[in-house]
Amino acid sequence: MDLFLMQTLNGFVYGVLLFLLAAGLSLIFGLMGIVNLAHGSFFMLGAFIGYSIVKITGSFWWALVLTPLPVALLAVVMEIAFMRRMYEREKMDPVLLTFGFSFIFTDIVETGWGKDTLNLPEPALLERSVEFLGGLFPLYRLALLGLGIVMALLMWFVIERTRAGAMVRAGVDDSATAMGIGLNVPALLTTTFAAGAGLAAFAGVIAAPILGVYSGLDVDIMIPAFIVIVIGGMGSLKGALVGSLVIGMADTFGKAYLPDMAMFLTYLAMIVILLLRPGGLYGQSEGAH
Repeated sequence: MDLFLMQTLNGFVYGVLLFLLAAGLSLIFGLMGIVNLAHGSFFMLGAFIGYSIVKITGSFWWALVLTPLPVALLAVVMEIAFMRRMYEREKMDPVLLTFGFSFIFTDIVETGWGKDTLNLPEPALLERSVEFLGGLFPLYRLALLGLGIVMALLMWFVIERTRAGAMVRAGVDDSATAMGIGLNVPALLTTTFAAGAGLAAFAGVIAAPILGVYSGLDVDIMIPAFIVIVIGGMGSLKGALVGSLVIGMADTFGKAYLPDMAMFLTYLAMIVILLLRPGGLYGQSEGAH
């Protein structure tokens, strides 16, 4: 397969992983008005919990189904017990709180699983390469592309075509008005926070065979994820998708053709877009609390 085409496909795969993480992070910011620095920890916890479930059950698919549940439950406890106290306080207070949680989750991971890099194999059904566009490409990565398309369409449908999605959009646009017309905004906050955490854990499981399972995975994935939501615009699902593809391509082609400048190209893409669109490509106004 042509190298350019191979890197394009790899860029799409990395973009899909970023989208699954950045979509929840962006909606949480748009709805709550806070930057959740522990969101990458949900991704990392998903990878480690998924690894353990595979070891216990021998099934990657069980890990994919079960892993988001405990992480989402953890997010519910975290939001109700800690985050709710932060909404009316200074903006740096919840940032520092979630920053502290990221250290706690790292300690939990290192205590429970150690500091060594663990290997989560691809599911046997997808552990081969197939002919695609005139060359061979890993079937697992092609499956991730298909999964990304399905997830993006499903999330679009939920956000744009369902009552629950309408409530989320109302809360993102103006949570004070949403509460005034009778929406249960606290329950909406908890549900969105838990859904974002579960989606991040889901992404952690599917990313584990590609990125590995190790302490520090949260930091490595959060930096490009934050760049994605800055490019796409806070609170925008469409922005998270477009931003993820832009950064996925910039990072992949940068590492392939200009390895010494790969990170620079990622930041350059962000700078250029922000110069043209200071609020991001599809930025929405921050919710008022």
